[in-house]
Amino acid sequence: MPTKMLRIPTADGRADAFAAFPEGGGRHPGVLMYADGFGIRPVLREMAGELAGHGYYVLVPNFLYRHGPAPVIDLPEHIGEKARPAIFAQLMPLIEAHTPERVLSDADAYLQFLTAQPEVSAGPVAVTGYCIGGLLATRTAAAHPGQVAALAAFHGPVGVDGPDSLSRLTAEVHFGHAESDLTPKALGELNQALDAAGVGYTSEIYPGTVHGFTMSDTDAFSPAALQHHWDRLLPLLDRTLIKN
Repeated sequence: MPTKMLRIPTADGRADAFAAFPEGGGRHPGVLMYADGFGIRPVLREMAGELAGHGYYVLVPNFLYRHGPAPVIDLPEHIGEKARPAIFAQLMPLIEAHTPERVLSDADAYLQFLTAQPEVSAGPVAVTGYCIGGLLATRTAAAHPGQVAALAAFHGPVGVDGPDSLSRLTAEVHFGHAESDLTPKALGELNQALDAAGVGYTSEIYPGTVHGFTMSDTDAFSPAALQHHWDRLLPLLDRTLIKN
């Protein structure tokens, strides 16, 4: 699978990024993939490669680039429960500094860069994200309703901006929630906001999961839930993006 390391011009500098795309040349629909808070690392490269193998150009930016290239902090090969407190003590100030204003400014730059790549076909794009990346993906899709045709977020705090934040969505949506992250009542309230937005969506709690269930390098990983994620994501992209 062809891959590239790239640098994306932004209003505040250059964001390092990873891209994966199909072999054989040609142009392919673009997908902007936001990493979880741990950032670009082997598991994210594997997931981007898996998605690219289904016919998409996948761009994964280091959204914490203002603090250095990915990984912005040292990470163990496996992120276990014992390691999490020390890791989050370093990461949370950086994530909290990534204000909504920065998110939207960067999203403009990421989408402009993605759609300008020679391997990316004309037409709408998709945005997907994991953990905090799910929130970034949701904000990106809401800010670019004419350009983003599909939005998928997994174990992400997608409702923290309030129901009005979803009102600008025009993309088809899938939200896959961890059982430990969302109560059935909160799910109902979130889905009411999606109903009010008038978009096509699925929004569900993945049974028996905890936050981070897609990430194979963490204790939260669930192979069954990761497969369910692919079973939801791939048909969504096939429905909404145009392949040559």
